Amino acid sequence: MKPLRARNQVTVGLVTIALLVLGTLTAFSAKDLPLIGSGNSYSAYVAESAGLDAGNEVQIAGVKVGEVDEVSLDGNRVLVKFTVDGREIGDRTRADIQIKTLLGEKFLGLRPAGDEELSEPIPVSSTTSPFDIPDAIDQLTKTTGQLDSTKLAESFRVMSDTMSGAPQHMDKAVNGLSQLSQTIASRDQQLADLVHNASNVSGIVADRDQQVSKLVSDGNLLLSEVQTRKKAISGLLVGTENLSNQLRGLVADNQEQMRPALEQLDQLTAMLQRNQDNLNKAIGALQPYVRGFNNTISNGRWFEGYFCGLLPPPIHAGPIQTNTPECEIPVDDGGGR
Repeated sequence: MKPLRARNQVTVGLVTIALLVLGTLTAFSAKDLPLIGSGNSYSAYVAESAGLDAGNEVQIAGVKVGEVDEVSLDGNRVLVKFTVDGREIGDRTRADIQIKTLLGEKFLGLRPAGDEELSEPIPVSSTTSPFDIPDAIDQLTKTTGQLDSTKLAESFRVMSDTMSGAPQHMDKAVNGLSQLSQTIASRDQQLADLVHNASNVSGIVADRDQQVSKLVSDGNLLLSEVQTRKKAISGLLVGTENLSNQLRGLVADNQEQMRPALEQLDQLTAMLQRNQDNLNKAIGALQPYVRGFNNTISNGRWFEGYFCGLLPPPIHAGPIQTNTPECEIPVDDGGGR
């Protein structure tokens, strides 16, 4: 046998690549292989998907037996392909799309029946979708609209008359039926309006489905943002607490060094208080000077003043008088002229 190095390297490379590709395809399609696959593949037609998606569970009597592989549109109906693990189902099997959780997750429920193995897709007549509230209210409206309240009341009245000779307990029951018929007849229009309004409400809810869905989505975003802000505030509080602990430790460590500085600060404050009193006294003493200075410059852009007693005293020589004005005694408000 030739060693590997002695063989054609191109051929060896091509064979290796082919084996790798084959192994990859086998790994991805293992569940579809007849021998090593994990289950049998089936399909079913439903009138509507009702939110069923690939990956949802397939259950029989509440036990998971497989999963949905694909949900696709086939004309005016929906084709659901699914896999059942290690189990064969009969040709009269029924399939129902049911609600799994309150959040709206669905699953495909099977009710096996039949002696022959299922080889064709389950028809629409053998499948059902989840109960829809708007459709139910609409059906209730149609059913109630078909009732003839007058005939119904007449029927109850005839029944009451027919059983009037019955025993006492039967008579009470018949009287109750008669009163019920009268109540229904008297409230016929109100019941019709109630059912009509319920139908309108269901229609509005169905029309606003996207808005309601967006409202719920926005509510989730708001809750997420509130949660984020809560974490940020929590982190801020933790940081503040750490800072408080650090400051408390700083004050405790430097208490001896800070005491002399605080004492000197108290002395400086006391000195400033004393000087404040002296400054107030000095300002009070400057008031007469300020008043006199203001009188000197108050008549214009010049200094105005006089010297009292600079010349000799007044001379009286007969009718001739010199230096007659005398000095006036200054007054307390800053002097006089």
